[in-house]
Amino acid sequence: MSFETFGLSAEIVRAVSEHGYTTPTPIQSQTIPAILNGRDIMAGAQTGTGKTAGFTLPILQILSAKQQDKGFHPVRCLILTPTRELAAQVHQSVKMYGKYTGLRSGEVFGGVNINPQIKMLQKGVDIVVATPGRLLDHVQQRTLDLSHIEIFVLDEADRMLDMGFIRDIRKIMQLLPKKRQNLLFSATFSNEMKGLANTLLTKPEIIQVTPSNSASAQVEHIVHPVDHSRKRELLLHLIQNNSWPQILIFIKMKHTANRLSQQLLKAGINATSIHGDKSQAQRTKALESFKNGKVTVLVATDVASRGLDIQQLPLVINFEMPTEAENYIHRIGRTGRAGNTGKAISLVAADEHDMLGQIEDLLNLDIEKVVVPGFEPDPRISHKVVPRKRRQGGAAPQAFTHDSAPAIDDKKPVEHWSRHTAGAKSGNGNRRRFQSSRLGG
Repeated sequence: MSFETFGLSAEIVRAVSEHGYTTPTPIQSQTIPAILNGRDIMAGAQTGTGKTAGFTLPILQILSAKQQDKGFHPVRCLILTPTRELAAQVHQSVKMYGKYTGLRSGEVFGGVNINPQIKMLQKGVDIVVATPGRLLDHVQQRTLDLSHIEIFVLDEADRMLDMGFIRDIRKIMQLLPKKRQNLLFSATFSNEMKGLANTLLTKPEIIQVTPSNSASAQVEHIVHPVDHSRKRELLLHLIQNNSWPQILIFIKMKHTANRLSQQLLKAGINATSIHGDKSQAQRTKALESFKNGKVTVLVATDVASRGLDIQQLPLVINFEMPTEAENYIHRIGRTGRAGNTGKAISLVAADEHDMLGQIEDLLNLDIEKVVVPGFEPDPRISHKVVPRKRRQGGAAPQAFTHDSAPAIDDKKPVEHWSRHTAGAKSGNGNRRRFQSSRLGG
């Protein structure tokens, strides 16, 4: 199948071809025809599957077929995203694929001067890509009219809810014409998400190219058990003993992101950080430096788990586990994109085992545990851990200690500690099961 088979205009197909795309991805093969047919859709797909083009291409086709060449261009399509980075990324796709259509587009988000956005809107645009807060600022100042919207896109809707935008979303929905086409995209589907979909969508076509709440099969998952006090030391050891060209590190707090990046710099590692307290200009500069290779390590809070499109990013490291299991999927979605392989390494302390268990349950996956030589966790620290299959079955928890963590040499086969135990009836009598391989890098 090619893009021509969808009935897209020669101008759109030309722009797509110029960027080397000839064959639609699975999400594109399903969403493009549905959108062109005027259907509301609720689509679930992992990041990196081409979903942005999956809604951008048919929107450009619909709007260009009845565009107004002269006079003022009212906003006819609104694409709502949770973060500035994602808004900029989506707008770049709109410009890239719509370069020959004559359609006008603009981006609207906070962290930058509002006046250039006002001038852009005054000239008239067909498509606006926006974040909720700044969009409502424009509405309040009467610099943006949403009464002509024909297509409304809610991109990364699950992240919208995670970030507390539900009230803003409902306000925006009340400002839109009742008759419109609605497109909802999400990597995960919670009950709250389904409730939002019920109020937004009319007889939607449900499109799910991958299981809900799943991670890319192209990503290798590894857990390194380690004490909290030695995480930074282990991180330095891993970076200095591997030839990783780029590393995206996730951490919980803004101030600790700054501190960790400074500690890496002092150790001779070219690093910077990105988080919500930085201005848009600072965030853009940090991201561009990372993309073009001037910076090797980017330390980010979860604000960066969406909207970072980095070609062939080989590695994501969870320095700290996320507060929500679903955020693990968003974090590691930065690697293993567009058919490329990737690796996700998590440094897990004893008090993070519950979150690790929730992540494994969500993914229906037992992540291999690799004790790094010289960084064996303190054997005096124990934690209640329930093997995934037993958690589902309701059995009693197993006491976890690191007493039997093997001493391993970097150049010899290593032992992967698995939560699963084998061949015993009681938790205390279970034997740990080990698998042999080599410590990867």
